[in-house]
Amino acid sequence: MHTAQKIMKVFITRRIPQEGLKILSQAGVCKVSLWDSDEPVPRAELLKGVAGAHGLLCLLSDKIDTEVLDAAGPNLKVISTLSVGFDHMAMDEIKKRGVRVGYTPDVLTDATAELTVALLLATARRLPEGVVEVINGGWSTWKPLWLCGYGLSGSTVGVIGLGRIGMAIARRLKPFGVKKLLYSGRTAKSYAAEVEGEYVPLDTLVSESDFVVVSCALTPDTQGLCNKDFFCKMKNTAVFINTSRGAVVNQEDLYQALSSGQIACAGLDVTTPEPLPTDHPLLTLKNCVVLPHIGSATYSTRGVMAELSANNLLAGLQGTDMPSELKF
Repeated sequence: MHTAQKIMKVFITRRIPQEGLKILSQAGVCKVSLWDSDEPVPRAELLKGVAGAHGLLCLLSDKIDTEVLDAAGPNLKVISTLSVGFDHMAMDEIKKRGVRVGYTPDVLTDATAELTVALLLATARRLPEGVVEVINGGWSTWKPLWLCGYGLSGSTVGVIGLGRIGMAIARRLKPFGVKKLLYSGRTAKSYAAEVEGEYVPLDTLVSESDFVVVSCALTPDTQGLCNKDFFCKMKNTAVFINTSRGAVVNQEDLYQALSSGQIACAGLDVTTPEPLPTDHPLLTLKNCVVLPHIGSATYSTRGVMAELSANNLLAGLQGTDMPSELKF
């Protein structure tokens, strides 16, 4: 390191876990300005905050487009996002400008997979409905068919997108006695053998699965993938789970499928928009469980995400190897 190294400017778009802030303050190479709130930075404040910055640490909720990059100016060396997804960033434009990008892929895999399994079980076994019945006095005598749902034992599970998270979900579901594990995606994966995963066309997966779990990235190919046509091919006893990105699902079509009995139930940790308006039709349905995008929300995971995004940022500022760089 040069002795007379100039202090670089860093803008952080939100209050993040202490672990990350500590790393940046102790590094002695950057001056941090922070949008010190749990709420997203307003657009005008983002454009102001990023002006002249060498580094930007952002979240999924920040749209990093040409306007933001222009506002930052030529000093910008690195963008570090506190997420595994990067569909909130204009990647082509970022690449054109030679800005490096850090992200946090591996560290949230386990937490997101756990949450997916929790959501699947809660949806299939109607846990939120059960809780409401207890509170509202709907629980009377034991009834053979009351609050019956669907079990994993002997079932066929279909995973759309067997990447890091998809694979972690499959590993956790197998011990529940899943009979068949199908997966679809761009290519067959050699590591699928570990969970006896069978690579099939999407149509086969959708029509044969008792549980359809979406864990793919949001790309032009997957945008609106789960639409009317998709739901019509599902069994009417099938459970649909999405913990990837809201835009993979056509929510109007999902509402129709759920309200008409075309499919049994759905569990979502992601929606469009986020937050979902409280008067959204999906929220009127008993057979739809919606969570507020909490896939990676464990204390330890969020702490490690903050550390990794801080270290990615520092590496980008100093021109060294990033622990987790997005190559594009």
